[in-house]
Amino acid sequence: MPGLEDAIDLTSDTRLLADAAQDAAKIAMSHFKSDPQVWDKGDGAGPVTEADLAVNAMLSDRLRSARPHYGWLSEETEDTGQRLTQDTTFIIDPIDGTRAFIEGSRHWGISIAIVQNGTPVAAAVAMPAKDDLYVATLGQGAHKNGQALSVSNTPMGAASRILSTKWNFRPEFWHRGVPDVDRHFRSSLAYRLALVAEGTFEGMLTLRPTWEWDIAAGALLVTEAGGKVTNPDGAAPRFNGPKAQLPGLLAAPQQVLEGLMAHGPRLSTTA
Repeated sequence: MPGLEDAIDLTSDTRLLADAAQDAAKIAMSHFKSDPQVWDKGDGAGPVTEADLAVNAMLSDRLRSARPHYGWLSEETEDTGQRLTQDTTFIIDPIDGTRAFIEGSRHWGISIAIVQNGTPVAAAVAMPAKDDLYVATLGQGAHKNGQALSVSNTPMGAASRILSTKWNFRPEFWHRGVPDVDRHFRSSLAYRLALVAEGTFEGMLTLRPTWEWDIAAGALLVTEAGGKVTNPDGAAPRFNGPKAQLPGLLAAPQQVLEGLMAHGPRLSTTA
């Protein structure tokens, strides 16, 4: 959206997110592979650990104190809906990939975004067990550990490396046939998007309803690295919605995205 980058101090906000993500990473790593306490959130929402809650508490205190006029949406904070009255909102996943965290895999991350009027404008994704930090600022590019990122230039085809689950490649979810690609998997959606932004993979997709906190930061990484993101119906994603969900997401360089969309991905209501 034109002019968004002028509405708030994005450089300062990105620095705030990066610093908070690095401190959150230290908290998370203090629990990693240390048999953290785990609870089941029920209703199919999955597990939550003491690390999720500790990171969430720190980020809530740090970020909301620094920007009290911003709204707040986090996986581990009850949503009051007040954020819907605010133009600018933090969208947080304290640990994206909690199951991977519990299992001792390195493929979990901390996802932090600032969204203004539905558009991500600043983002940080920390991958603590890999000692990596991704940041992006609207109009200023995306970086990993200080190095500029750019999406892959590999054309669409069978060699296109796409991050997704097997479920998304079932024939019933494609109007015009399942695309022939080289499928891979990583637990964290934020990490999948970061890997697309750095060009290690050509794209990612999920056709399930997807929580905003999993993808808001990563979506900005991809677009600032030169890629595109879209809902499965081709519409541009809009964040900070009432349900805090999008109907899936595809992210890739323009040519690869067009190739995937040509196969007609179907919207799914299956959670």
